[in-house]
Amino acid sequence: MVCCAHECSTFLMQRHIEKKREPFVFQVTARPLRNNAVYRSQFAYSHYPKPEGLNRNPVRLFVIVSMQRSGSGWFETLMNSHVNLSSNGEIFGQKDRRKNVSMIINTLDRVYNMDLLTRSSKNECSAAIGLKWMLNQGLMDHPEEILDYFTKRGVYVIFFLRRNMLRRLVSILANSFDKEAKLLNGVHVSHAHSHEEALKLSRYKPTINLTSLESDLGKMELMAMKALEYYNRTRHIVVYYEDLMKNPYVSK
Repeated sequence: MVCCAHECSTFLMQRHIEKKREPFVFQVTARPLRNNAVYRSQFAYSHYPKPEGLNRNPVRLFVIVSMQRSGSGWFETLMNSHVNLSSNGEIFGQKDRRKNVSMIINTLDRVYNMDLLTRSSKNECSAAIGLKWMLNQGLMDHPEEILDYFTKRGVYVIFFLRRNMLRRLVSILANSFDKEAKLLNGVHVSHAHSHEEALKLSRYKPTINLTSLESDLGKMELMAMKALEYYNRTRHIVVYYEDLMKNPYVSK
């Protein structure tokens, strides 16, 4: 009975959090005319990278801000499927690139000047270039300096989050288990790449600590809210995984 009551209170807490968020509505709009005032106003956000030994067309800069196990890998793959868009993956996954704010700024410059290429990037990109940045990879440690950089360079911030933090927690626990168990032919994979792999990985049912569940979910929610508070003065958009999955244009 105590367990059921705790689960019920956790569910109600999730519903309370959900009410604070507005669902994101995707719309397909016509391309603006080149003499349109709004279209011309965007010229200020065009940049001309000068990578070593290569001339580039003007590009837009963006960053995907997310948390592990939120579907950001799938979202970045979706974005990279566009021929004129290139995202470089988790650049700050390497600790030496984020050991201090100077290294962070230097790394951002290298990415946006197209001098730092990864397996995820595309050399033929001609419209927009960016990266994926997790909240626990230095982004929250130097908010003022990073905000100033984003503002000066006109970086567009895409917050990609999950509404259901409980499902994110389950995914974290399952991924942690697979690092040791290596369910797929003795190899650990962070993401399933086929229906068969997904079925095999889903057989593991993690055990959730109900004692700390409310606290764990609260910490996740607090981190996301702090990120939105720190960077709400940037040009940004908030996209939720669940909303995107329901979008008919994406499902096609």
